[in-house]
Amino acid sequence: MAKRKSKGAYMISAVAEMFEIHPQTLRLYEREGLLKPSRTEGNTRLYTDEDLERLEFILNLARDLGVNIAGIAIILQMRERMEEMNRQMQSFVEYVRSEMLTRFQQGAPGSANAIVPMRKPAVIKSVTVKKP
Repeated sequence: MAKRKSKGAYMISAVAEMFEIHPQTLRLYEREGLLKPSRTEGNTRLYTDEDLERLEFILNLARDLGVNIAGIAIILQMRERMEEMNRQMQSFVEYVRSEMLTRFQQGAPGSANAIVPMRKPAVIKSVTVKKP
């Protein structure tokens, strides 16, 4: 595992040294779309702490699990989709929570203001059957 500073942007040589990889490996990961470092006006790659976390994940897949670049790309896409779905679910839960609170404050539970209005239960009349 790499040792890093708390915040900042790192040049390709520093990142390669931290993770004990060749700078060409970082360039390959960028070409393949696995990493997207920012660039200075002089076109120098700068890796953020988020980039380093992503790189660590990529290297764990490659080194520890033997996943190839195509597999890594698929796993990263699935991970991003799952994170987006999680954000959407959290947003939905927060919406439902706020709706419930608003409606509860507007009237008594079970009233016409309820999220799912309750009906009065149907009255079932008992029927007796005569035997012939």
